[in-house]
Order: sequence, then structure tokens, then C-alpha cells
Amino acid sequence: MTLIKSISGIRGTIGGKTSDNLTPLDTVKFAAAYGSWLKSQSSKQRLKVVVGRDARLSGEMIEKLVVSTLIGLGIDVINLGLSTTPTVEIAVPLEKADGGIILTASHNPKQWNALKLLNHKGEFINGEEGLEILNIAEQEDFNFAQVDDLGKITLNDSYMDIHIDEVLNLSLVDVDKIKAANFKVVVDGVNSSGGVIIPKLLKELGVTVIELYCEPTGDFPHNPEPLKEHLTDICKLVVEKQADMGIVVDPDVDRLAFITNEGEMFGEEYTLVACADFVLGKSKGNTVSNLSSSRALRDITQKHGGHYKASAVGEVNVVSLMKKTQAIIGGEGNGGIIYPESHYGRDSLVGVALFLTHLAEKQVTVKELRDSYPSYFMSKKKIELTPELDVDKILESVVEAYSHEDITTIDGVKIDFSDSWVHLRKSNTEPIIRIYTEATTQENADDLAEKFIAELKAIAVV
Repeated sequence: MTLIKSISGIRGTIGGKTSDNLTPLDTVKFAAAYGSWLKSQSSKQRLKVVVGRDARLSGEMIEKLVVSTLIGLGIDVINLGLSTTPTVEIAVPLEKADGGIILTASHNPKQWNALKLLNHKGEFINGEEGLEILNIAEQEDFNFAQVDDLGKITLNDSYMDIHIDEVLNLSLVDVDKIKAANFKVVVDGVNSSGGVIIPKLLKELGVTVIELYCEPTGDFPHNPEPLKEHLTDICKLVVEKQADMGIVVDPDVDRLAFITNEGEMFGEEYTLVACADFVLGKSKGNTVSNLSSSRALRDITQKHGGHYKASAVGEVNVVSLMKKTQAIIGGEGNGGIIYPESHYGRDSLVGVALFLTHLAEKQVTVKELRDSYPSYFMSKKKIELTPELDVDKILESVVEAYSHEDITTIDGVKIDFSDSWVHLRKSNTEPIIRIYTEATTQENADDLAEKFIAELKAIAVV
């Protein structure tokens, strides 16, 4: 069992011993640290925080603990109940709240849960702020409210509908064109909140919906990470039902994957590529993704006359660079779409609406659309190193060996070759180096990864 404390929140498995897992005591302590930090940042007499959760089995328990802790600090709570990560993100500024907490472990299996923390803009807190909260939690520096000053709870279950309306009103979303296309779509909601909100959005768009695992029971029918090996059921069903496509989201609905009309993976990396192609085709602009995302976004951006930049891995880093470069769309290669006209957070609803408008305008199949994009293949591997090894020195040796190549060191080491790249990142919690590669064939991507695994091991031995 595991408890992971990081600058973006706290994540762990339910049950077990305090400080080793996400127990009720750990949940209360971390919620109290976040609430105390918010109070230290404000001169307001009364603060307000939005709370929402996905459907995982521990969600209601964690929700009660977090909400009670916040009101115990004298903070008012807008409780959205069953919700999504992007829904909470848009609710925070609409409610003029001081922050937000999303109770979800994202794509992790059902035994996990987490507290993901937002600022008053509905965006994830940055590294410096996260460290302050971790320090408050470590010191247990809490000052709870007197009985007359306890916070109040307001239940508001309307925000999924508000979120849908906001997406339908985006300038590039053409509801009439989507309705005229008469799409038939299979949706895998992994028995979480995506199984509620995605079909609801699609029906507003006039799409015929075939629901698969859309009951929000929290009992995930397969590993909730939307990868090919976990999605055999929807791939088969798309073909059986002669659907135009399949849509898959993770439990908190910030990762989006498509299935083609032939029952094949569109590719999580290409979710962002397709949406960016559509947006950039309407208005010239810049894009951002992280260093481990496909080169295809760069190619599409340049085709439309824009500039592409890569950030360090992590949504907060992508958002920061998007603001700096005034990017009109960005995200991460795991199927996360960030569209500033809506908000600065990964949002599967926005991605679905943009993609369907694009598809309706192109009047092609999903397979034909995928085939129209540059074809790249990725390999993702890791090597475990003994604890006494200095991972930073190993990566420095790689930089020296490849100093004649195009190297980026803002997040590990990325080496860009003419027709491929490799990204080496160390783990923050264990002696592991993660190795991501991309090339024009799967064989070349795998070979490049194996080449660097061998080189890293050779450096480690020396």
C-alpha cells in the first residue's frame, strides 16, 4: 500500500496504517493543511472552496472527511458531489471561490484516491505553493474555528449541466453541423462520472449514444487508464454496432481517447493533434505540449504557420508555458486537451466537442482522419538503478556524450534527432530512469529505447 505526497496533492491507497496509506487521519491532515494555507494567503473574513469527486468507491468517505475538515476551519464549502476534474475547475471562478479540491486518483485503480488542489483561478497550484502546504501538514500547524465561526456547506449538483452548456457555447463548437452528421458513438465511462457527463453532452449534440460501463458505481470494469490493452471491449463494440467512433475517458474525465470506426485506437497522442489541427485551421496561433508528447503536434502547428513549444512534464508546467507563449491550444500526450477559451485545465468535454465539429466539417471517417496525420510511434520503458547510484550524474554523462545533438534539460534530458527523439527522466521517489522514445516506426522507437537502456547501464557500471 502506498501514500505519495507531492507538490500537486496527496495520493494513496485506501486502508492500512496512518502515514503509509491514504487513511482518514491522513485525509483530514492534508485537507487541514490546504485550508490553513488558503487562510494564510487571504485577508478575507470568510473563504469558500469548491469540492467535487469522481465515482470511485472511497469517494463519499473521502468527501465527508474533506468537507468536514474545511468547515471545521471556518471555510464555506460548495459541494458539487459527483463531478469531474474540469467541472470543478470551471466552478471555482464561477463561484468566486478561493480554491478547489478534486477528490480523484485520476487513472489509478479503484483502491486509490487523492486530493488534487486548485487555486482561486481553478488551476492547479504550483510547486512553491505545494511545498508550503506539505510543510504545514508536516508541522500540523492548524487553527480550527470556534463553534460560532464554523463554515457552511452548500450542495450544488448543477455544475455538470453548467459545464456542458459552457462547452456548447464555445465559438468553434458547431452544434448544428454535429447534429446534421448523425454520428453514432460508443462511450466507455469506466463506471465513473464520465459515464454520466459524456453521454449527456453527446445527446445535446444530437449524437446517438451507445453506453458501455456508464453506471457511476465506482467499480471499474477494467484498468481505468485509457490504454489499448485495457480497451478491448469498446474496440469490439464499435465494430459490432457499426458506430462512427468510440470515446473513452478516465475516471475524472481529463484524459480523452478515441476509437476509430474500424475498432482501432486513434492514439492518445493524436487526440490533441486532431483538436489542434481543427483550432489552428480556424485561427493562426501557437501550441504547447510537454517534452514527452508526440512530435506530430509540432508538425501540425508549423503546417498552420504557428510556433510550437515544449514544457516540462506536468499540467501546471504546460499551462505556464501556454500563458507565456499565448498558445491558443495545448495539453499533454495522454489525451489531455487544454483550450484557454474555456479554461486552463485538461478537459475531455471540450476535446469531444472540438473533435466532432472537426469530423463533421471534414466529412471523413475517424480512420481516414487519423491516416491524414504524420505517423509517429512511441516506446515507453524504464530501468531500475541501485539506490547508491547518482542518477543526476548519469544523466550529465548522457548530455556530454550527445553534446553535438539538439538537447533540452529543463526536465531530465531530451535529445532530438532528425527523425526521432529520446527523453530520459528520473523518478522523484525511487532510483528509476524513465525512457520515452519516438520514431517513424515502432521498431525504430523500440530500438532507440533499447540503445539508451544499454548506454545508461554501461554508464552506471563505470
